[in-house]
Amino acid sequence: MGTDYVRIFDTTLRDGEQTPGVSLTPEEKMEIAAQLDKLGVDVIEAGFPSASKGEQKAIKDIANAGFRASICALARALRSDIDAALQCDVKYIHTFISTSEVQMKYALNMTPEEVIETAIEAIQYIKDHGAICEFSPMDATRTDIEFLKRVCRAAEEAGADYINIPDTVGIMTPKSMERLIRELREVVKVPLSVHCHNDFGLAVANSLAGVEGGAAQVHVTVNGLGERAGNAALEEVVMGLHLLYNKRTGINTRLLYETSKIVSRLTGVVIQPNKAIVGENAFAHESGIHTRGVVVKPLTFEPFNPELVGRRRKLIAGKHAGRHGIKAELEEAGFQPTEEQLKEIVARVKELGDKGKTVTDADLFAIARTVMGKTAEEKIVELSDLAVVTGVRVIPTASVKLIIDGKEYIAAETGVGPVDAAIKAIQKITSSLANVRLKEYRLEALTGGSDAVAEVIIKVEDNEGNIVSARGAREDIVMASVEAMISGINKILLKRLRKT
Repeated sequence: MGTDYVRIFDTTLRDGEQTPGVSLTPEEKMEIAAQLDKLGVDVIEAGFPSASKGEQKAIKDIANAGFRASICALARALRSDIDAALQCDVKYIHTFISTSEVQMKYALNMTPEEVIETAIEAIQYIKDHGAICEFSPMDATRTDIEFLKRVCRAAEEAGADYINIPDTVGIMTPKSMERLIRELREVVKVPLSVHCHNDFGLAVANSLAGVEGGAAQVHVTVNGLGERAGNAALEEVVMGLHLLYNKRTGINTRLLYETSKIVSRLTGVVIQPNKAIVGENAFAHESGIHTRGVVVKPLTFEPFNPELVGRRRKLIAGKHAGRHGIKAELEEAGFQPTEEQLKEIVARVKELGDKGKTVTDADLFAIARTVMGKTAEEKIVELSDLAVVTGVRVIPTASVKLIIDGKEYIAAETGVGPVDAAIKAIQKITSSLANVRLKEYRLEALTGGSDAVAEVIIKVEDNEGNIVSARGAREDIVMASVEAMISGINKILLKRLRKT
């Protein structure tokens, strides 16, 4: 891979998950990992095994999913951490230890000699177990340069495959970052990597400068997620490398927008409208700012063609949409529906079309996610009927008819609104089966207009601590919510059945 190829090391599932307020279920982690693999990242840092048992299971599942990308786990320079990572079946371990004076003294309470010794032991231990080792001198950018060189040389001699230079507190400038990497390139032969934080809004600039200085790999997160001000944004780094630096990566840029949306939806972190590459206003004419009557050459005001990052979706005409067209459209976006699922997706698209609605790709993908997300096995709980009453002087009331194992159950409940009432009515009926409570509820209208397809994403938990996420997509918000809730209950019940 010549010097013009830059490796993309994605840490959305590890550093990105450290974003305040973000916690992903193992299923959501798997969905993001599958999307990152499809996108073409070289390495997926799937998590920090020492964090929890749940984290270990999620990492192990991702490591065994047969992805093309290398699956990596993070470990402190401790045997117990490295053992936990090895138990997750990963073939790539990223280990780190602080090297700056302030962190060695106050965070580690170790001398510089002890730090070097600990790093060497950890790297050798990883290599003895046959894994690829990436080593990070944490807080490298505030580390005495001569000591940093010593640490890097020692890491290389111990067998590290990659040395990553983290700007842990985001204090570098592009000039200083480029100079630092150049200096380190003179003392070590192994490929260098950069991991930049965005405290001054310079993470992407510093990452690109690191590549100018000779870094062969960049650590990034989708949408720039991460603790404090976040990390270098994958989509910005990649487009910068491709179009401004003429470098190559393994990324299929046409999947950038879709990946950004998936991560935003699952983490609940909204993308600012003026965010580069993937923000809604990044190509202003998308938001309806059209210069009428003047067909200007788009390049006059656009740095590159929006299609390059998967923007400006084609529309699928509603009721005339053919099965083949829909299937091709879904497969191009990476969905592989079964015949049964395809039938239901087509039926829903036509149903929307019959109401005179034009179905966009975003609508189609939401419908596909919902249909395909439903557990393929038998549904234990099915919705038979739903009626909702709401108004100014009326207490919102919902009555629900469910079929459970062939028997009909009816319940009515009031709530603060129609969605709340409907969900409470469902819970009333199913509480004996699974005492399920709603942990999180999010609503996204995918396309403009009051008849937009609404996608509802929920997380539900039962009294045994099982957490699942489920979704529904309809143009009726109440229906979408009910669909998501029932799907969640089915998932939890199936989880319990498998355990028994």
